[in-house]
Amino acid sequence: MHISDGILSAPVLIAGFIGTAAVAAYTLRQLDLDDIPKVSVITSVFFVASLIHIPIGPSSVHLILGGLVGVVLGIRAFPAIMLGIILQTILFGHGGVTVIGVNTMMLGGGGLMAYAVWQLRHHFNINKKEMIFGGLAGAMGIFSAGIVLALSLVTTGEEFIATAWYTLIAHIPVMIIEALVVGSCAAFLARVKPDALAGQLPLVTPIPAPATTTTTEATKASNEDSPK
Repeated sequence: MHISDGILSAPVLIAGFIGTAAVAAYTLRQLDLDDIPKVSVITSVFFVASLIHIPIGPSSVHLILGGLVGVVLGIRAFPAIMLGIILQTILFGHGGVTVIGVNTMMLGGGGLMAYAVWQLRHHFNINKKEMIFGGLAGAMGIFSAGIVLALSLVTTGEEFIATAWYTLIAHIPVMIIEALVVGSCAAFLARVKPDALAGQLPLVTPIPAPATTTTTEATKASNEDSPK
């Protein structure tokens, strides 16, 4: 779903860089040093998954796994995806330098939307909710990225309206595949390592009630202490 160089207009490119800078500045503040190993591993998954792509006009169709990044990293998904996009551009020329901002807003924003959907699971008490909301998060990651892609093309020129629709339709199978992949991964991690998932509610340890002395025990102790 990367957009290539030389397609978008200058105002759209500038808006992409401004939006990316603003969101990155906020999300990077949420990143702790202890999170770096986890972020690095998930960034590698995103990096490899989105390398194999099929060009479609000014864009391309490929697995993104932005939903999985959002489910595992939460708000830290944005800087992780941004790093993956920058590395893909520098090492393989994937997309292009001028569209790093727009591509990051498109895919990184998809990761944040996926995380928002994933957090909705706390409001439901149903069976297999991790699989259900993981699948919805995977689909939302693709859907929201597709919307940003279409808006970027349409705002560049009316001649891209047909291409925007065509690209959105081409990503429907990808949306289904990512829903299945992310839902399965979320369900698996919830069973074997729930701490690996983002947005886990803290465990509340019950406070033991203070020991109380019954009336009978208190009377017996008073009789024993009284002088005979």
